Amino acid sequence: MQRINRWPSFLSLTVLIAGLAIPSLAISPGSVSAQDVVPRSPTTVPRVFFDCRGRECDNTYYRTEINWVAWVRDRRDANVHVIMTSQNTGAGGREYQLDFLGRGVYQDYETRSLYQSLPTDTQRERLDGVALTLGLGLATFATESGYRNVVQLAGLAPVGEVNANLDTRPAGILSPGDVEDPWKLWVFRVRASGQLNTESKQESRELRTSLNASRVTPTWKQSYNANYRNNRQEFDLNDGSRFVDNRYDWGFFARVVYSVAEHWSIGVRSNVGRNTRNNQSLWGQFNPAIEYSFFPYQEATRRSMTAFYEIGPVYRRYFEETLLGKEEELRAEQALTLQFSQRQPWGNASIRLTGSAYLHDLKQNNVSLRGNLSFRIMRGLDLNVGASYSRIRDQVFLAGGDLTDAERLLELQTQQTDSRASLNFGFSYQFGSIFNNVVNNRFPRGGGGGNF
Repeated sequence: MQRINRWPSFLSLTVLIAGLAIPSLAISPGSVSAQDVVPRSPTTVPRVFFDCRGRECDNTYYRTEINWVAWVRDRRDANVHVIMTSQNTGAGGREYQLDFLGRGVYQDYETRSLYQSLPTDTQRERLDGVALTLGLGLATFATESGYRNVVQLAGLAPVGEVNANLDTRPAGILSPGDVEDPWKLWVFRVRASGQLNTESKQESRELRTSLNASRVTPTWKQSYNANYRNNRQEFDLNDGSRFVDNRYDWGFFARVVYSVAEHWSIGVRSNVGRNTRNNQSLWGQFNPAIEYSFFPYQEATRRSMTAFYEIGPVYRRYFEETLLGKEEELRAEQALTLQFSQRQPWGNASIRLTGSAYLHDLKQNNVSLRGNLSFRIMRGLDLNVGASYSRIRDQVFLAGGDLTDAERLLELQTQQTDSRASLNFGFSYQFGSIFNNVVNNRFPRGGGGGNF
């Protein structure tokens, strides 16, 4: 078995960096089945299924950093199946184990790579370390399995061939014509969950279901989601009566985005549904939108700064007459969101500023600011801060009657307020040996399950 430690060999590192910098490849219009022999052609790249549950399973990050393979959603379509697991080390770091399992004609291929992070590493440093180990393992598989010209030394190209970097399409991007896909890049997800809690004097039941359909290409991004939620709560009150609240909500959400240019996108966001907490028996909106990215979208996993503007009509039909005397209304509103996020070796930072207002009365508006910071002050010392503030002037949906005590305590209805604020902060400091990288799985949670 192959073992890759925290610091890979200089030769392997050089080969990987070269492969990331100048991936001499192009995806052919034809497809390659996992059961067929892969042609020895510079137009063939490995198809990878990444199977990960738990820490640092950031598929978007790895797909962005390793764009010289074809990532697939089902292991049956893959040439190599990568399984990543992790566990704590004695020093407080984490050991990541990546198993590379060949499929189809490569079913005899099996190897393993290990990466160990330090307890003082930031999320970005852990992701970079895992990405490096994953990339080295995939480069080794490609080389040993006969995929030619996937990984090359910088500046070298096969004799008599043109370097694939001249291809105008971004590396790693597949179009529907590149593979035989009966689903045409559509992905569907169905979810359902239920929960039942009972005690002698109270009971609660909840059911949730959702259906999602999405399709992503270099030009278009579509996402459609439908959901349903039913919640029932029963309590025995001190006066001997029993409080019962049974409600259901549903919603359908759609988002369609078109890539206009490197920094511009346009699209439509629409919603329709029922929201009992906000006194809306039926509500819907249809908002055309435009977004500008100050950085190229390809850099979004590391840094992102966008301005998003939407405008459109909103219809609401209410369960109860509102404070403004409305049983239903159709209004036009607009919203502008500025958002910045960054992932660096020193930590992570994000900030989001949103302002919205009704067009018929700009005084009915909402302004909110939210930020999060995870900052490494010094080796082993991390500071985490999160804060949010909203100035609220747009609660046109509030019911006119007074809320009962049960509705207030259980937060079954939205209450009138002028503002909301929250603050959370903390720090962590770890010191001592960083060399205890031994893994011991005995009594992982202490056993017994007792509280002390």
